[in-house]
Amino acid sequence: MYLEIRDLKKSYGEDSSRTQVLRGITTGVEKGQICAILGPSGSGKSTLLNCIGGLESADSGSIQVDGRELTGMKPSALAEYRRKYLGFVFQFYNLVPDLTVRENIQVCEYLSEHPLALDQLIKDLGLEEHQKKFPSQISGGQQQRCAIARALIKNPDLLLCDEPTGALDSASGREILILLEKINRTYGTTILMVTHNTEIRKMAHKVLQIRDGRIVEEYANDRPVPAAELEDL
Repeated sequence: MYLEIRDLKKSYGEDSSRTQVLRGITTGVEKGQICAILGPSGSGKSTLLNCIGGLESADSGSIQVDGRELTGMKPSALAEYRRKYLGFVFQFYNLVPDLTVRENIQVCEYLSEHPLALDQLIKDLGLEEHQKKFPSQISGGQQQRCAIARALIKNPDLLLCDEPTGALDSASGREILILLEKINRTYGTTILMVTHNTEIRKMAHKVLQIRDGRIVEEYANDRPVPAAELEDL
């Protein structure tokens, strides 16, 4: 199993204000799978993703990624893990406004010892004619493509996507999902995707439904639906 999570717990606050967000998550994802993580707001989806990404520390439990134990890992080792093995795509892009599309991608290219070819990646993601533009000069869908390219340039083993279509219209969202599907197929990248859209679960190899910090449903899709055929996005 590429990703193994055992009895993961996470809370915020102290004493009477303490809120438990993850209440013993146990699951696993095989290498090269797309895993959709669904649930209502406040269910713990993003917290789970942040713990897997080493952005937040768990209270207890275990997270292993390709045999590496993340819980208890020193900050320097976590930084190295994120740099070498991880790509992160956020809902609101987090692009640097004063850098061009190409420069935003290059920021992460410099972090990798074995980056993908920049010009080919820009071409594959349909950003050639936009690479000299600033984020404010391109559409939301194009900004998300830039954010995905920035995450992918490092050639990560694991791509974490937090509501990657949440701020997009239906047409742009479909384009992003088709792109993520292509990335998974082309590079064998393991993708974890947090979403509130139940339609997206149909394209995933594995689905986790979370409610109140617990997994309430977990299953595999033997025949994922192509992203281009999804409805009601």
